[in-house]
Amino acid sequence: MKKVVILGANGQIARIVEHRILTEADLADVELTLFLRQADRLTNLADNPRVTVVEGDITDAQAVANVIAGQDIVVIGMVDHTPDNVITKNVIAGMHVHQVTRVLATNVLGLYHEVGGEFGRWNAEMIGAGMASARQADQLLAASDLDYTTLRLPWLNDRDEVAYTITTHDQPYDGVSGSRQSVADVMIKLISQPTLYQRESIGMANPATQGQNRPVY
Repeated sequence: MKKVVILGANGQIARIVEHRILTEADLADVELTLFLRQADRLTNLADNPRVTVVEGDITDAQAVANVIAGQDIVVIGMVDHTPDNVITKNVIAGMHVHQVTRVLATNVLGLYHEVGGEFGRWNAEMIGAGMASARQADQLLAASDLDYTTLRLPWLNDRDEVAYTITTHDQPYDGVSGSRQSVADVMIKLISQPTLYQRESIGMANPATQGQNRPVY
């Protein structure tokens, strides 16, 4: 069995990933550990034999290390905007202690000024001071020896669609918006094929939204 821990397991994208893993036949070899601040939010999954729900605080280094022990893949389900990037540092430290190497980290678009035009200007303005901590989180992973993939998320919508193009860190971002289902699909692909995009930062968006000046909802 492939063991995956999702940190921030009650997020909207995380919930889509969890549902797909637990319902799709080709993902039946995946066991989930779901780490979140309030475990009672996932009581509907707690009795599933492939699920372990763990309550804890992601800023607690020992709690993070404990839940990483024995895992094959770590998914960071939130953007690290914490002071001094405590989330990313806790994950890196815990993975080193328990010799876990594969991590998928959620982040924002615009880390490398890869989003151009009026939308790029607006995006940077909206993220504001949060861009510095997000960029530093990505740099910490890049400086580590972990097999990381940073996922630079577009502006999200709840459209019932899976439609995206993946771009790498040295390519212009293709689109401005994408569905949560699309981001979840990227995560599922990376969990299913862990060697994809190792030590890379990828963007994903619906290319049909390219050229828009504001998000498409």
